Amino acid sequence: MRKMIAALLSMMLLIPAALADGAEYDSLYTLTAPHGFKLGAPLSFVQLKDGNYLNLVKKHFNSLTTTNEMKAYSLLDERASKASADGMPVMNYWAADQMVGWAQENGIGVRGHVLVWDAYMCDWFFREGYDTKQPYADPETIKARTEYYITQVVTHFEETFPGVVYCWDVVNEAVGDSAGEYAADDPRHLRTLRNGGVNLFQKYMGDDYVELAFLYARNVVDALGADIKLYYNDYNAYFSDKATAILNLARSVNSYAANDDGTPRKLMDGIGMQGYIGGYGTQNGCLVDSHIGMIESAIKGYAAEDLEVQITEMAVRNFDLSQAEKHADFYARLFEMFMGLNGENGNPLVAVSIWGLTDYPNEPQGTYVYSLNSPYGGLVDENLQYKDAFVKVYEVLTK
Repeated sequence: MRKMIAALLSMMLLIPAALADGAEYDSLYTLTAPHGFKLGAPLSFVQLKDGNYLNLVKKHFNSLTTTNEMKAYSLLDERASKASADGMPVMNYWAADQMVGWAQENGIGVRGHVLVWDAYMCDWFFREGYDTKQPYADPETIKARTEYYITQVVTHFEETFPGVVYCWDVVNEAVGDSAGEYAADDPRHLRTLRNGGVNLFQKYMGDDYVELAFLYARNVVDALGADIKLYYNDYNAYFSDKATAILNLARSVNSYAANDDGTPRKLMDGIGMQGYIGGYGTQNGCLVDSHIGMIESAIKGYAAEDLEVQITEMAVRNFDLSQAEKHADFYARLFEMFMGLNGENGNPLVAVSIWGLTDYPNEPQGTYVYSLNSPYGGLVDENLQYKDAFVKVYEVLTK
């Protein structure tokens, strides 16, 4: 028996203290705050029933993003819209309200994600009478519906949960990735196609749909007198070609409208860099040192255009369990870079939201979740126990 006890004690000594008991760790967000940025986590509707996950979020994060429930395809109500007396779309906020309400109760800010996104957007929204059997409506009708949608959604969350939604991703992923997805003469690389399918906003609302969306959002935020920042959000935003196109889009948005004195009206406050780092579905391209420098350069480039930056959906991908130590070291150096960005020369980085927070070791290879977040990319494992990556990030933040 003594030998068994001794063996168990020996094994416990090999386990980081965090795995046995997280109580001795300060909240991570209190450690990032002195460096000028919030720390965020994702929250799905299903996770509202997971007490352990909610406790993890409450302890370590002061920002959250609802994964899908604040997107248009989740909020829009097709049946009610068809019956709408004024012809404007109708929204159902039931699920999203529960999530934002939980954040409010626990003093956590919410990133509104997202108002306008072509991917998975409801085709019926663009049709006459909201009927997929009818033709697509004219551009003025689509503009009116989009303006109404943005105005109502932003107003609803601000009036129902004052001050909780501190920013909105106004438009998501509007910049194309390769030739053929955008017009060759468009420096914004405005997406016309996604995976071969048309961008319904671009086709039926117009080439200035991004600029208009930001104008609509700015108008309602100003009318509410709310402290809500407006963001453009995209993936691969630290690769130079795409960053250049995003900057061109931002310049177009921020020169689109004018103040009463004729000066440009700033419609876009910042850039959301989604922060998926490494190969999609493969270890090839993961944990590459140069990516840290590329991310730093991109943040500084956006800041030079008077745009604040949030890392909005970060996943430090790792598909190989044997690379756990390298993954932890990479994570730590990434946070060292984040910590060094803000200071005497300003505060370009205002939040880092971790999308790939947990491991997914049982996720089948090739699925969307496997490829997007990776099976071993988390700060915590599948049981929400702290990993070496968490410990090393914590150590960096407490130096």
